[in-house]
Amino acid sequence: MVRSPIFFWRDERGVSLAEGLVTFPLVMLVFAAFVEFGYAMSQWNQTVKALQYGARLAAVSDPLTTDFDDVFPIGAADPLNNGNATPNDATLSSVCGPGPALPNCSAELSRVVTGSDGDCAAGDPRPGICDLNWRITPDKLMVTYQRSGLGYWGRPDGPVLTMRLEVRDVTFDLPVLGALLGLDDVTIPAHPVTITTEDLKTCSTC
Repeated sequence: MVRSPIFFWRDERGVSLAEGLVTFPLVMLVFAAFVEFGYAMSQWNQTVKALQYGARLAAVSDPLTTDFDDVFPIGAADPLNNGNATPNDATLSSVCGPGPALPNCSAELSRVVTGSDGDCAAGDPRPGICDLNWRITPDKLMVTYQRSGLGYWGRPDGPVLTMRLEVRDVTFDLPVLGALLGLDDVTIPAHPVTITTEDLKTCSTC
């Protein structure tokens, strides 16, 4: 006896809708991941460029550390040595940075970060670091001055040093993946930028 095919018939109405409801969130998540990956790369690039710009600005600005004059005196201990080359001693350093362990930053650091007008608004005649990346604030930067072996004792504008500028505790801003996957606390790498200083004297007419 042959059974009627009607016993094997299924009602498949709504299957496409159910499949769409399952796959749509996954597709949107993948799309958001691509968009936010590009956004994260933009933040990374902004951080690097801001640090490079800040290092060049700091290299011709007043020292950013409060103990600079004590660590790097202009004159030699023996006045007869004035005019001789300064020693290449990288162990001598002046550091300022975030946290209570390194409270050695001078007010000049804020000028390097915010620019000549003291804020991060557009149109600053002398922009600062935060004009390139508003998320970098003075409490997120670490500055290190070290002897370079250049210059001489008694140099009127002070020793020629190397300065390293790096960022600390700045996280990526990921609106979607940060909220869904808890990735809003991923820290941007420090990206240290090392540059040779010049006269370390802020232009008063700038």
